[in-house]
Amino acid sequence: MPETISTTISPEGSLEILSQHEVNRLRDSSQTGLHEMLRRCTLAVLNSGNPMDDGLALLETYPNFDIELLQQDRGVRLKLTDAPAEAFVDGRMIRGIREHISSVLRDIVYVYNEIQNQSRFDLATGEGTTNAVFHILRKAGTLKPSRDPSLVVCWGGHSISREEYEYTKDVGYHLGLRDLDICTGCGPGAMKGPMKGANVAHAKQRRYPGRYLGVSEPGIIAAEAPNPIVNELVVMPDIEKRLEAFVRLGHGIIVFPGGVGTAEEILYLLGILLHPDNTDMELPVVFTGPASAAEYFQRIDEFLVYTLGESVRELYQIIIDDPTEVARTMRANIDKVTEYRRARQDAFYYNWRLTIARNFQEPFVPTHEAMASLALNRELPKHELAANLRRAFSGIVAGNVKEQGIRAIEAHGPFRLHAEADLMEKLDALLTSFVAQGRMKLAGDYVPCYTLGGAVA
Repeated sequence: MPETISTTISPEGSLEILSQHEVNRLRDSSQTGLHEMLRRCTLAVLNSGNPMDDGLALLETYPNFDIELLQQDRGVRLKLTDAPAEAFVDGRMIRGIREHISSVLRDIVYVYNEIQNQSRFDLATGEGTTNAVFHILRKAGTLKPSRDPSLVVCWGGHSISREEYEYTKDVGYHLGLRDLDICTGCGPGAMKGPMKGANVAHAKQRRYPGRYLGVSEPGIIAAEAPNPIVNELVVMPDIEKRLEAFVRLGHGIIVFPGGVGTAEEILYLLGILLHPDNTDMELPVVFTGPASAAEYFQRIDEFLVYTLGESVRELYQIIIDDPTEVARTMRANIDKVTEYRRARQDAFYYNWRLTIARNFQEPFVPTHEAMASLALNRELPKHELAANLRRAFSGIVAGNVKEQGIRAIEAHGPFRLHAEADLMEKLDALLTSFVAQGRMKLAGDYVPCYTLGGAVA
């Protein structure tokens, strides 16, 4: 059994004071309670720095771990039982880990009390959803109205090769030298590398404070602990709001090599930029990796052009094996973003002007029925096809790494996707190339969580 520590800590910030109702809700272990969510997210945060990225395996490794809120006259304390010893130094919890636990607790409480089931946020509408995302980010203190555009969103795989990881560090370093900050999904791999590189560059440039913003959601945190460099952590209630937070916060987006999850993010981003209302939007996008990643982006590019048309290439640049050029390109384009927003008197800290259609905002639960009913054909408007393709990839991600998806596959077999014949062939070729490149392997031999059938009649 791994070494564990039991202790009691105080959360940081406003969470020193919670109402009795909030405490009871967080203690509630029923299906309607928040205790299990808090327990799993906290365990993952305590596991920061450990290479394990399997949420189920982590729970099995620490079966007796628990977190309990203690209501005291002087505020709330957190009682941790059998916590991973790696989260402590000489018996004291690492400060960054304690901050992350406090951030998780803050956002779970805020979303439940102030966002969900509240009449002032109509989450059934686009306006209400965008407003909710704004308020969650504002509560977390991530909106910085006094800063010029500088936030580069970095997407990519959490389980990438050492060469690709070192490349993400090099890109982050050159971004940091140009006074650019980093926003990622806050996990390992392509999310950690850019922050490490930028951290060194910011120290050289005396850029204080540098921003290393992690945006996640409970299911992802439970599988991938926030990396230790993150100094701002925000937990969104679901993946759709998380993705919306990225594109409304970011001033530019860099995509590193990954797998199905990265392809999902690409389709989300391009589907939004393909919307007719966003034709003049300034949001630079760069796909990049070392020479060994050239095939990955070639396959992605071919699939995008086949499904979404040749004009989709106008929305992104592919730069291979040149971190300096990536950073120069991003710096120049973010300067254009600054001019664009200043000319329109838009906020620098939140992109209100960007149109996001409802099919990119509505949470998608990848049940077998939902996956089988997805319309995947090229007669759809391009942004709608991109939305459905993203949902298909989202289901595959769930089947690979999320507990609910893994259990659904175990119970009912693989998801079945239906598409027109040529698109089905291209989709299968893309996913097969990910397998051949080792980009869909967690542990042992990869077993696909999907099968492909003909188009839905």
